[in-house]
Amino acid sequence: MTTILVGSDHAGFDLKESLKRHLEALGHRVVDKGPSSDASVDYPDFAAAVSHALIAGEGERAVLVCGTGVGMSIVANKIRGIRAALVHDPYTARMAREHNDANVLCMGSRLLAPSYAALLVDQWLGATFEERHRRRLDLISALEAERDEP
Repeated sequence: MTTILVGSDHAGFDLKESLKRHLEALGHRVVDKGPSSDASVDYPDFAAAVSHALIAGEGERAVLVCGTGVGMSIVANKIRGIRAALVHDPYTARMAREHNDANVLCMGSRLLAPSYAALLVDQWLGATFEERHRRRLDLISALEAERDEP
């Protein structure tokens, strides 16, 4: 199966733990980048750690969880090569993969029940990128390169 990196902040800790169990039950290898408790932490630290690990090849995909998912998605998308999608329903979870080739799924623990979040993960993992959208991904990559120019 797939190696999936996971991370959260304190608000997303319980949902992250639930999703880990779900992913492992499906046969995936899960690498938890933290935190290890629900003690208060800063979400940028964990979003960055997961994103850098994904780019370094430690996994094929990643799941990030905070209270709303917004903070995690903002931070993750600062890392070159990350395409993080904040999703709230099965359609956006599937489209994030099919149209945007999202390699990071972001969710809000204060918005989603664990069973519903698991459904979103399943939709995302079950979807395949449609190559007809490659041109748009190339445009995104060009914007990333622009950002790095002096």
